[in-house]
Formats: sequence, structure tokens, C-alpha cells
Amino acid sequence: MCGIVGVLGTHEVAPILVEALKRLEYRGYDSAGIATVHKGDLDRRRAVGKLVNLSDYLVKNPLRGKSGIGHTRWATHGAPSVDNAHPHKAGPVAVVHNGIIENFRDLRAELAEAGIQFVTETDTETVALITQRYLEDGLAPVDAAMKTLSRLEGAFALAFLFEGEDDLMIAARKGSPLAIGHGDGEMYVGSDAIALAPMTDRITYLEEGDSAVITRTSLVIRNESGEIANRKIKTIHIDQGRVDKAGHKHFMSKEISEQPTVLGEAVRHYLSNDATQVTLPDPGLDFTKVERLTMVACGTAFYACLTAKYWFEQLAGIPVEVDVASEFRYREPPITKGTVALFVSQSGETADTLAALRYCEGKADKILSVVNVPESSIARESDLALPILAGTEIGVASTKAFTCQLTVLLMLAVKAASDRGTLSDERIQDILSGLRGLPAQINTALEAEGSLVKVARKLSEARDILFLGRGLMYPLALEGALKLKEISYIHAEAYAAGELKHGPIALIDKHVPIVVMAPRDDLFDKTVSNMQEVMARKGKVILITDANGQEEGGDGAWNTIVMPEVDPVLSPILYAIPAQLLAYHTAIAKGTDVDQPRNLAKSVTVE
Repeated sequence: MCGIVGVLGTHEVAPILVEALKRLEYRGYDSAGIATVHKGDLDRRRAVGKLVNLSDYLVKNPLRGKSGIGHTRWATHGAPSVDNAHPHKAGPVAVVHNGIIENFRDLRAELAEAGIQFVTETDTETVALITQRYLEDGLAPVDAAMKTLSRLEGAFALAFLFEGEDDLMIAARKGSPLAIGHGDGEMYVGSDAIALAPMTDRITYLEEGDSAVITRTSLVIRNESGEIANRKIKTIHIDQGRVDKAGHKHFMSKEISEQPTVLGEAVRHYLSNDATQVTLPDPGLDFTKVERLTMVACGTAFYACLTAKYWFEQLAGIPVEVDVASEFRYREPPITKGTVALFVSQSGETADTLAALRYCEGKADKILSVVNVPESSIARESDLALPILAGTEIGVASTKAFTCQLTVLLMLAVKAASDRGTLSDERIQDILSGLRGLPAQINTALEAEGSLVKVARKLSEARDILFLGRGLMYPLALEGALKLKEISYIHAEAYAAGELKHGPIALIDKHVPIVVMAPRDDLFDKTVSNMQEVMARKGKVILITDANGQEEGGDGAWNTIVMPEVDPVLSPILYAIPAQLLAYHTAIAKGTDVDQPRNLAKSVTVE
């Protein structure tokens, strides 16, 4: 969520820090700040709101120095304000922090008893104040920081900067990601490789419990036990073309348009050379030995799992449980023999999902993950990590990552069906052929954007919107409602269409638009019956279907959006496109911040 950068450089560091923080804006934030050491003096600048506010403040109040740390804050403890913004400074130490210090109240009480005053409402201030106390007790900066770290409970990524030390930075991680970048006579710290990409492509990822003492010419990492740890330097390739808008007004628009390309890459990655079967990276997985699949995720990734439940059960005959990660481990569910646990996360750092994975360690037969960042914590801690190959996704509302997650999960379900012999070879080839042709179908779906713009303008006037779907379209309806509410701020809910008469139909009147997602499949007639019930109560139906569906069930709909015909098993991937475009253009009509919607963060690294 929050973004951390640090630089021990050879040039003035303030503009470098601000530029690096801009590359972390996608993570979500409500204030920002930097601190530097110049001729031994430690100073800082902070501002509430967008980074441009910090940039403007720095023009009027410049900050010198070639060593510094920076931060974009997403508020947890304490409202967005200059006082609560990072870096936090206590005498000769400044700290930036991502995560939550769970025992901060106990630490705060200890400090208060010693007569120490607080100026913020944050948990992070306690880290700076405790470090200051140890420095005043005569400890050296490294020792003071390490002793402070030993006192902390919870999840954190931290970077420390000290007065009088322009060639020293200390970093640590526990539960939140942190990376060290290697330059030529320079060293860097970042929440992820994207922030460091313009400066270096040589990255060392800190492992859980690691702390690092960094100078311009050295890096010493110790593990949780205090032993020196040798972490590899990895060369990271980030496609710079995918980190800018490439002529689009928003990252979300660009990422929607990239889906034919990235889906094609994902399909090719998992197909054999002759394109007749699905192949997995080593060590692979034999699905004949799988008795049950437990899938865990958050948000959009959770809806990808709900969709995959249909695929694994219908295609491969594997019983599937799907759980919200934030509830899973607190339920303490029994993990039975023959269970494979599968975790889905775009960032691979989602705190709740990572905690759920660790709960399953030693209980599940195998741990699989479907991630977009191969070097992420979830990927590294899995027995088998399956990359979705979506490329960097900047927009907070997931688009191409969602459809790539669906694509990889469907291919995994096809692999399971092949291993278990639950589908004929002919049916498997039909699905794989459909997947190969899916990028072209998505290009056709994108051509409906003009029609969706007109519908979105009408939706932007609504206060409440319902989404309906059956079968594979039910999770897609949930995802469509989520997309709409998170970027347009319009209240939207989704229901399984068959549940309409069990309560939700009471909400229907002439002021409530209803988006019905209904390709012409085996459940189409039942969905149309539900749609007729809505229209009989003056509900305004937006029907998203194919040409056959329009012909058979489109009469009386307020608006109809026509998608290309596709194999029903592929429909959730294709129908994600109009759901995304509808949300995007409704938000445009509302004038909201599409890429960085209020209160949201791209990577949720705190519980």
C-alpha cells in the first residue's frame, strides 16, 4: 500500500526521490514526504494530497542532500495530515514505514511514562521515538535500529536515516515487501522494483525477517536470527512501455486495451509446442492425486477464484472451496489429506493472502499460486508459482490482471481435466482452440466501447445499480459491480439471478438500472425469465449478450450490448471487457479519479 524509496546517491537526491515516488503512486496514498541528510543535517518536507503538492512545496522550500528516504502514505492510524505524513522524525533519526505496528499502544504507553511527547496519531512515530531513546542511551545508529526492530510486533517494511550519517541507511521487512537496488557507487531501497527501475535493474529482495545495513559500497543482510544471509542479486526486466500511458488518458484505459496482447502471451506460455496440451513449469502437478482444491484470494482475485470453482468442478470433477483470505485463517479450517491450496494475487504481496498461505504450510499437500510478480513473497513461498504474464498493472482497478488470472486458471482446470480423464480429447482441443482465438474475440468486444459510453452516461446518474448473472456469469456480475463501485463511487451490488425473488427484487423500481450478463448458453432462458420479472417492475435492463441472445431475449431491454459468440466456458473472460468499459466510462462521466480512486490502494500489504 504505502510506498517506500531510499537513495544513497552521488547527486542531489530530492528530485530522484520524488520521481521514484511517482512510480509508486499506483499503490494508493493520501500524503507524501521525503527526508535527506546534507552536511550531516537531517531535514524533511511533507505534504498532504497528490505528489504535485510535495513538488510545489519543495520548489519553495528546497531540500539539499545526496542521501534520503521518501514515502507515500495510505492512512491507517491517524487521518491524512502533514503531522501524520512520513517520514517521521525524532531528533537524529527519520523513519518511513509500510505496515502496521500491532504493539504500538504498549510502546506508546512506555514512552508516555518516560515523559516523551507525541505529535502524531500514527503507529510509526513510536518507531522513531524508541530509536531516538536508544541513540540517547549511547547506542550507535545500527545498534539502535536493530534494538528497535527487536521490539516491534506486526507487519512492516522500514527504512531509517540518521543525522550525521550521509552514507548509512537501514532497512528491514516483516510481512511487507522491500527490495534493495544496486548501482554504480549508489544504493537504493524500494517497496518494489518499479520504483527503482530508472536507477537500476539489479535487485536484492529482502526475505521475511531480514534487516539490512546499507552504504554506497556495501550491503550486509541478516536474517531473523541475526545471522548474515546471502540473498541473490537478480536482474529485473521491466517493460518501460508498460509503465506509461502510451497516449491513453488513464492507465486503466491502456490496460483494458492491452488485454488481447497479454492474454495471447499467457495462452502461449502454457501451451505445448504443438498447442495440443497445457504444460506447467517444473515441478508441475499431477491432478490425479488431488482430492480437493482450496482457493484463497481477496477482492477481484477472489472473484477469479469463484469463476474457477465452476471450471474445476465441471471440467475436472474436483471439489473446490473458495475463501476470502481475510477470513480463512481465522476460521482455522481443517486441511484434509489430498488437498491442494491455491492462492491468487496480482501483486503476490497481499497481506491476508500471504498469511493464509502460511497457515496452509505443512497442512496442504501442495501450495500453488497464480501471481503477476514472479519474485513476490507468495510466489517464493509456493511449491509451484504460475505467472499470469499481465505485465505491470498501474491502475488500482484490476483489468488485464483479472482476465489473465482467469485465463491461467482455466488452463489449469483443463490440465486437471486432462490428467483425470474427465474430458474427451476433442473437448479439450475445442477449449484450447477457443483460448488461442480469444485475443481476436476480445478485440471485437473492445469495438463495443462506443455503445458502452452511451450507456455509461445514463448509469452515471443512478444512485444504485444491480448486476445479475447465472452460472459462470454470477462471479462476473460480482466483479462488474465491484469495478463500478470502486472507481465511480456508485453503489452497486451483484446477485445470482436465481436469487432475485429471495429479496433483491424489492429494490427494483424505475430508478434502478440492472445490468444482466447473459450469453446464449444453457442458463440463458432462466436468466431471461429473471430479466422479465425485473422489467415487469419497471426496472431498466442493460442486457449484455451475444447476437443470438439479443434476438431471443432482447425485447424490452433498456439497452443491449452485443458481444461476439464464444464457447460458454470462455464467456467470463470475454464478458469482463464490457464490465470494465462500463465502469471506466461511468467513472469518466462522473469525473472521478479513475486510476487512483479514493481510499483504495493497489497492493494491500496490511491486514
